[in-house]
Amino acid sequence: MKTLSLLILFFANMTCKETLTVYICNSPNAKKYHNNSKCRGLRNCTYKVIPIDIEKAKKDGKTLCGWEK
Repeated sequence: MKTLSLLILFFANMTCKETLTVYICNSPNAKKYHNNSKCRGLRNCTYKVIPIDIEKAKKDGKTLCGWEK
């Protein structure tokens, strides 16, 4: 029974991948992503702040903003 429960949890995690929206400054030089669109790290953004999937942000080499760690 324990093995069956573990298998169900394993496959549920594989098929129900949760997406998380984060925010980035749409500048070509931006290196950080932010959990909150009002983060203090986005104050100096002169480009548009856009929502993006966290997986895409990480794939693009962005890391979590130091203000949010």
